[in-house]
Amino acid sequence: MNDTAQFSSGIRISSEALHEFVSAIWRGAGSDKEEAMLVADHLVQANLSGHDSHGVGMIPRYLRSLSDGELKLNRHAILARDAGAVLTVEGGLGFGQVVAKEAMDMGIARARKLGLCAVGLRNAHHIGRIGHWAEQCAAAGLVSFHFVNVAGDPLVAPFGGIDARFGTNPFCAAYPRRGKPPLVLDFATSRVAFGKTRVAYNKGVQLPEGCVIDHEGKPTTDPKVMHEAPRGSLLTLGEFKGYGLAAMCEVFAGALSGGFTTHAESIVRTNAIVNCMLSVILDPAALDAPDAEAEAEAFLEWVKASPLQEGAGEIQVPGEPELARRRERGESGIPIDGTTWEQLLEAGGRFSVAMPAVQAD
Repeated sequence: MNDTAQFSSGIRISSEALHEFVSAIWRGAGSDKEEAMLVADHLVQANLSGHDSHGVGMIPRYLRSLSDGELKLNRHAILARDAGAVLTVEGGLGFGQVVAKEAMDMGIARARKLGLCAVGLRNAHHIGRIGHWAEQCAAAGLVSFHFVNVAGDPLVAPFGGIDARFGTNPFCAAYPRRGKPPLVLDFATSRVAFGKTRVAYNKGVQLPEGCVIDHEGKPTTDPKVMHEAPRGSLLTLGEFKGYGLAAMCEVFAGALSGGFTTHAESIVRTNAIVNCMLSVILDPAALDAPDAEAEAEAFLEWVKASPLQEGAGEIQVPGEPELARRRERGESGIPIDGTTWEQLLEAGGRFSVAMPAVQAD
């Protein structure tokens, strides 16, 4: 069923078909086979996990950044400085899905050798869902936490302010569990990710209250204030607490990595999304904590045994919502709204990529 007129309200597509489609787009754009696969791996996994804001809907902006001459294809991470347990990695505006993986590979290898490694990744093109990199560390049996800034792309107002002064600046942490999925905490320090406003804008739906303000600082639920002039701003989660964490992410990621922070002289005026990330990767075996695994599991069991509030389905620990969504979307297909699907078909058409088999949603 490939009549595009039938898909104005959205489609569902298998992860396999979507992966092949995305990979073909980037092969057509000039990526080598490995790069196209890594980008498709990351974007499709984000959609599978329920984070459509960081999934295949990013492709149109990536292509605009490529046209701007900002996104650099087939570029790899460069080790700019090796200080033993501290590595500085230059991204050179290469695909974040490539250079962040390579930076984590370096950090994992060093943490296994020394027990601990701090990695400063600078000047990467959009590195996407940060949980992806934490999961990479957890798959290697390592603990990690990550501070990220969206350099030069102000979208979020500081607590008490009315205009955007910094990016959505994610924080992420992961803890591996033997024989079980890891704990993965991954969130933007804004009330919602910017990409979620894009999804709402494309769907023509409102945002929850308390997420955005208009250009005069007045509360609104209309996502167009983030996508049409005059632009509004996102709000931080947890009021001054989220603002404080966002500020630390900006400094830790942007300044300590040797990249850059957001200020008047550093505003990015193209379609590029520039990320810097400070990651700390730790081998649990390096600590004197022989009961760490048992203690962690005892805590999780204790937490999940709490009596439920009225209307609550279950108590979940970090990472479980994404696992549940992966199971559901793995079986029923990944939903994509009609506007985003039209944009993806246009992208595929630029490189003569055939439309995959989909179903109307």
